[in-house]
Amino acid sequence: MAEQLGATPAETLTRFRRVITSATKPPLSVMAMLGETVVHEEDIRRPLGIRCDYPIEMLTRLADYYQGSDMVVLAKGRIRGLCLVATDGPFTTGSGARVTGPTLALIMAMTGRAGYWDEHEGDGVATLRARAGGT
Repeated sequence: MAEQLGATPAETLTRFRRVITSATKPPLSVMAMLGETVVHEEDIRRPLGIRCDYPIEMLTRLADYYQGSDMVVLAKGRIRGLCLVATDGPFTTGSGARVTGPTLALIMAMTGRAGYWDEHEGDGVATLRARAGGT
């Protein structure tokens, strides 16, 4: 960010536009990069009331990725001992106290994001919420 920060907002925007077509990326897997994109898009969209209909197949693959990973986000540890079940697609994982909800809401909970708790149900919601920092 500091590298692209200009003297004015217009200059900063110009610098960002110059890198739009850049092919460089952090040393992460494709699924990690997809997760970063979806989660951070939602970090911006949700507070603004903007909804996006992601393909359920893509969300299911992303949820599968997060349930088994602690590399970028500590999702695997966050959901340990819980059974997550999507209400809008085929995603399901784990055993134990149950948490149900839309796949996107489960992804956002796995990544510790607030703003989706009213979309979850089950006896594992309180545990998951506490592990996400209570937010």
